[in-house]
Amino acid sequence: MKHQIPDEIIATSELIPLITEPAKLFRWERLNLWADALERHHGQLSALRRLEYLSPDELRTYRGANTPLTIAFDEPALRTAGLSGDSLGDAMDFFELTERDAHRLLCDCHYHGAMTGSGLARRIRGHARSTERRARWARVFRRMLGREP
Repeated sequence: MKHQIPDEIIATSELIPLITEPAKLFRWERLNLWADALERHHGQLSALRRLEYLSPDELRTYRGANTPLTIAFDEPALRTAGLSGDSLGDAMDFFELTERDAHRLLCDCHYHGAMTGSGLARRIRGHARSTERRARWARVFRRMLGREP
């Protein structure tokens, strides 16, 4: 074994970069993390107002105080996983929600002023289960038709 001073070791060593990107979470995992964060929030939440009347651009830039979007963005695990902001567009992209999904889960017309974290968490988990179930059945059906290996 050759003895070297620390400066020589550093100069001749091969550096391996750290993994800076966390493992990609499945959609249902991201939705469950959001539901967990909502369950920890006590008290009322502000539902998103009148989403059905917004243009696609207004819908994507929509944000507000004390909404499910701010709860999601305040969750460190979701930001680490890639949630980039607290706008509705950021949430739709990250959680893979359609405009219809976002309206059904977050719009005030479905809550009548009574949105709570635990209630929304149940709805989000139910949405995650039903979309995963539909995706599994679609894969089975495509296999039966010979369209998927």
